[in-house]
Amino acid sequence: MKSILKSIPNTLTCCNLACGFYASVEGISGNYQLAMYAVFAAAVFDFLDGLAARLLKAFSPIGKDLDSLADLVSFGVAPGLALFSCLDAQLHSLEWYAFPAAKLFLLAAFAIPVFSALRLAKFNIDTRQKTSFIGLPVPAHALLWSSLVVAISTSCGLGCELLLVSLSVFAVATSLLLVSEIPMFSLKMSSLAWKDAKIVYIQIAVSAVLVAFMGVLGISVAVIFYILLSLATKKKT
Repeated sequence: MKSILKSIPNTLTCCNLACGFYASVEGISGNYQLAMYAVFAAAVFDFLDGLAARLLKAFSPIGKDLDSLADLVSFGVAPGLALFSCLDAQLHSLEWYAFPAAKLFLLAAFAIPVFSALRLAKFNIDTRQKTSFIGLPVPAHALLWSSLVVAISTSCGLGCELLLVSLSVFAVATSLLLVSEIPMFSLKMSSLAWKDAKIVYIQIAVSAVLVAFMGVLGISVAVIFYILLSLATKKKT
């Protein structure tokens, strides 16, 4: 019985990985909404495996490595493939494939998995990130891009040069935030008291309002607000 309980965290991590694989398949196929749902499910399993490990005291070296590998697939490869598919569709609609240099825009999608891997490797050896983060967490970055691709594909359409350039530049910029030295607060609360968790409460409230009024795009804006709020309160975190 004890061995079964100890395996629960790793089982949840494998569920995270399975969701990430499914998100990757749907993302590269252009089914961005299904890919987004799968990334959200992966984020839930990512939260639950850590919670289960703490409650069951089932920490292990293999669990730590497995968690990073699963996160790389779910929050690095999956959103990267979704963006790659989106940029590829833009290039086809603009009929830019006749120009080899135009395909360099696709490289922007590679920044997401590459910098996510660097972020995860850094996190595993950085002792400063016990109660807060240094740099943008990979789940938040994945939620930003998986929802942004959905919003763009359903509202903006194809064939816009400015959109193609903007997406490429923004992908590189947000990916660099993953390995930045910017302090960012954690949504995990050690206390429910307002004075101890007011930043988290503000983030939750603003995120709820953004999603209610902006829909899927509100998720991406909520992540951007998280970055800005972290910058505004970095001395406190």
